[in-house]
Amino acid sequence: MNDLLIKDAQVFDGLGNPSKSADVLINEGKIVRIGKITESAKTLVNAHGLSLMPGIVDLHTHFDAQVTWDRTMSPSPALGVTTAVMGNCGFGIAPCPAPLRQTMLKNLSVVEGMDLNALLTGVNWEFESFGEYMDQLRKIGPYLNTAVFAGHSVIRTAVMGEAASEQVTPSQAQLQSMRDLLRESLHDGAIGFASSFSPNHSGFAGRPMPSTIASEAELRSLTQVLGEEQRGVFMMATGSRATPEVMESIAKDTQRPTFISTVLTMYNESMPDKGLEYYEKCLAAQKRGNPLHILTSCQPLSFDFSLTDPYILLSHSAFDAIKAKDLAGLIQVYGDSSFRQAFKKNLQNPKTGILFLGNWAHIELSQSFSSKYKSMEGLNLKDIGTKLGIDPMDAFFDIAVAESLETRFIGKFFNNSDPGVEPLLKHPAAVITLSDAGAHLIYMCDAGFGMHFLSHWIRELKSFSLEEGIRKITSHAADAFKIPGRGRLIEGAYADMLLFDPTTVGMSKIINVNDLPGGGSRMIRKPSGVHGVWVNGAQVHDGKDYVDHAKGPGHVLSSFDK
Repeated sequence: MNDLLIKDAQVFDGLGNPSKSADVLINEGKIVRIGKITESAKTLVNAHGLSLMPGIVDLHTHFDAQVTWDRTMSPSPALGVTTAVMGNCGFGIAPCPAPLRQTMLKNLSVVEGMDLNALLTGVNWEFESFGEYMDQLRKIGPYLNTAVFAGHSVIRTAVMGEAASEQVTPSQAQLQSMRDLLRESLHDGAIGFASSFSPNHSGFAGRPMPSTIASEAELRSLTQVLGEEQRGVFMMATGSRATPEVMESIAKDTQRPTFISTVLTMYNESMPDKGLEYYEKCLAAQKRGNPLHILTSCQPLSFDFSLTDPYILLSHSAFDAIKAKDLAGLIQVYGDSSFRQAFKKNLQNPKTGILFLGNWAHIELSQSFSSKYKSMEGLNLKDIGTKLGIDPMDAFFDIAVAESLETRFIGKFFNNSDPGVEPLLKHPAAVITLSDAGAHLIYMCDAGFGMHFLSHWIRELKSFSLEEGIRKITSHAADAFKIPGRGRLIEGAYADMLLFDPTTVGMSKIINVNDLPGGGSRMIRKPSGVHGVWVNGAQVHDGKDYVDHAKGPGHVLSSFDK
């Protein structure tokens, strides 16, 4: 008898073809038949009035550490994701020699906004090499189909130790060891190579993440391994150094799919044409036969933060003054007029790629802890400054200092204009993804990018038809990263599926929960209009809660299309 029969759904194949009302029969993890089905199955789901689509493919996540203690990889399965790629930007935990575990986690905690105590408490180290990490994933059994990048900062740390964040030029022997580790990781199933030159990527105690100090020559030497092996994709948090021209030349040299990820490609009201300029350069590269693309976010880039850990501001040099400060030290710095003056100078001449450019209307007071400011919750700092009769920057620091830095703020910096974002989403060079799921848990939760896309861009704005919109976040994403057989509902394909109501699909506002190892907190979102999520034919979420599996049904992906 077959395993699962979904009756009377509106079926979207993920390839952009017209939807059709049909039954879907699943057995042994794959779709057996789509059409009018009279056969029986162990489990029957009545989907009348609902839509069935392939599970969402999330190409940009950071579950590398979390998956070792949480096989569900929450909250992504609840939000319709069935395939995830980890290790983006070159940040992860494998390979990692045992003596460097704390170094790796300390850097990861800062650069990806993670709870350090949760990482130190929760990560289950049963590996040192990349291959051993992949074996551990298979033993764990993740809920999602999972692929992993070999990461530049990880490999640099594994080879150079603490000096990876200090020594700009590796020795020839060190560089060769990095190349060897990358090659070994590709052979052990890495989906490709990821790196970062982003000025926003700082590690523990303000030290630079290792890859961000590497030379272009080092980067090219490592990406050459992809070309030599003719396998793997290359993704880069580019910053301003890895220009589209540099990235195109790497794509040309390696002939491997190459992906740019940077806030410079997002809509920015201070430079409204800058993002689109990147897309046009990528399209021109494609026309020259060089496979260059942009990982594109469909959501506003928002961060929830406090001044005890102002992640979004650390790339401004004025904030060097807060390094290694305790609470009393932080309060003293923030109250100092010379610090504020230095920050103002930073904002007058911001470095390229900086998150906050000085528009105080983009930072809101989210949560206040004193009666004096409670009524201002929800207002932006520009309006609060006007209300108080002071400079918005002074309002920002004064409120935080008065509340012992417990005050919560929300920054909405990029992609905050639908008319500005829509041309980017529709551009031929765009690959819609970029959730950062598993990271920045203290500040945000963008794991539901697919829910946002279905509800906002398809239902509310009607910028895409359901058929085309679903294609964008399923097969188009899978094909871009050479992930075979995912993102489509066709006979013979893996049964990765999302059952939903298109009239109500969406997600909740941010919810703070204390469920990390050691009692740490994080931000999550919950789905609405979701009636079931299946990975390889096994239900992982019923729309309200996770379905318990001693070992998750997700495949650890290690074989990719050429």
